[in-house]
Order: sequence, then structure tokens, then C-alpha cells
Amino acid sequence: MQDAKLAAKAHDTHTTEIALTPMVSAGGPDLLIVGGPCSVESLDQMTTIATHLAQAPVQALRGGVYKPRTSPYAFQGMGSEGLAILDQVRRQYQVPVITEVMAIAQIAEVSAHADVLQVGSRNMQNFDLLKALGSANKPVVLKRGLSATVQEFVMAAEYIMAHGNQNVILCERGIRSFDTYTRNVLDLGAVVALKQITHLPVIVDPSHATGKRELVSALARAAIAAGADGVMVECHPNPDASVSDARQTLSLEAMVELVDSLRPIAAAVGRNIPLGRLNPEPALV
Repeated sequence: MQDAKLAAKAHDTHTTEIALTPMVSAGGPDLLIVGGPCSVESLDQMTTIATHLAQAPVQALRGGVYKPRTSPYAFQGMGSEGLAILDQVRRQYQVPVITEVMAIAQIAEVSAHADVLQVGSRNMQNFDLLKALGSANKPVVLKRGLSATVQEFVMAAEYIMAHGNQNVILCERGIRSFDTYTRNVLDLGAVVALKQITHLPVIVDPSHATGKRELVSALARAAIAAGADGVMVECHPNPDASVSDARQTLSLEAMVELVDSLRPIAAAVGRNIPLGRLNPEPALV
């Protein structure tokens, strides 16, 4: 990784903690637990999720409003209307939100409504987008490409950092293989390697890696045991009714149970899951 001048570790204990908000960060002693739906569908959906996940608690909410879909006929997201919903939820529940940006033209709009910008797997090597995100004043969650090597993944982060934005969080979300039983193959070996060769926080998305909800919780626990700085998990008030990725989506009750099951594992590896990050009662706005 000689070319990774900014993303590479300077020494064995070199780590970086990235603030999502003054109260929530990734890469420090506290694990970052992110939950929420694949797609924002309505204000009622998102407020139900925010209220319920305060019990876990999660530290940040995810929700897609611009969706890259394999089929052009699939639901593409609510766009600006969805961003307005995310913005209302983040202010009312005092919780950071993470959402995907697919194009340079979307950066300013998404930045105005979200705390963290996500680069999806399909855009990991969209170099013009990565360069533009270097000028964004927001942390970036960079997802590993569908077939990207570890070196390609790190160098994609380097593109963002080389253009001015040092706040990059890496996300392992599974890579393609010959086996079709799972949606992708979760590469926990890459998580261990990334923690050794970069100083950046590394989180894991077991939902996209497996594509099957019954596998998600076990792999989330394995990710924390392997040294990940957090997990990003899809959940929904009515998983089977989710407009996208229904098969891999947990119920809200299962999400709360998952977070509870992570606590002893976090303690075993010297990490912590903080309490009370989400405000269960919406603030007046």
C-alpha cells in the first residue's frame, strides 16, 4: 500500500476517530451501530424506526433516498422528498443520518439534509464522484465495490482524502463469488487486514453481504469479534413489506435484540456500545 499516503497507517497504533456529530463517532472506544431501512418510504416509517431503535440504542439512522438499482424499473427512491423526511427525523430525534449520494450534482443537496454521505458499492471507483466528495464538508461512508480488491478499496478512499476530505469510514459489504446461496460473501479477512494497514474506521454491512435476514445477526456478531468499528444493518417496521431488500431486512424487534447480543462481544474485544444516543422523544422543531 505504498501509494496510500493518507489512508495507510503511520505506525501500529495509528487510528483515527471520525465524528459524525459532536456526540457520535466512528473508530473510537464506542462501536458505531447504524440501523434503518434500505429506502425511506414515508415520515411515519422513519419516525416509527427512530422511536423503536432508541431502545437498542443505535447511534445513527440509515435510509436511502437515491437508490442505484439493477433494474431500471425498480423503485429508485423518493429523492428530495425523502431527504426532507430524513432531515425532519434527524432534527426531531437528534440523531445523525446516513444516506447515499450517487452523482456529483447530488452532493450539495444531500449534504444539506444528512450528516454522513454514503458511496455505494457500484460507485466505489466513480473517481470523479470521489474527487468531488473530497471537497464535501461531511464524513463519507465508502462501501467496498462488488469485486474490488482490498488495495482498490483503500485507493478509492485515498482519492477522497487526496482531494481534501480526511473523514472516510470504510464499509465491508460483501463481494461477489461463484456461490449463490448468499447474496455476497462477507470478507471478514478484509476487515482484519484493513484494520492492520489503514488508520481509518472500518464498519461492516452484514445485510447486503448475506441477503438473508436469518444470517445477518450472526455475521454482525462475527464482525465485531473480528475488530470492526461498527455495523450497518437494514431494519424496517414490516420487513416483508419493504419496497426494497425485503428479504435481508430485520424487524425492529430483531434489531434491538441484535444490539443487545453485541454487548458481551464488544466488551470481550475492549469496545463499548453506548447508551442513550437516540432521543426516544422527538424534540420540538
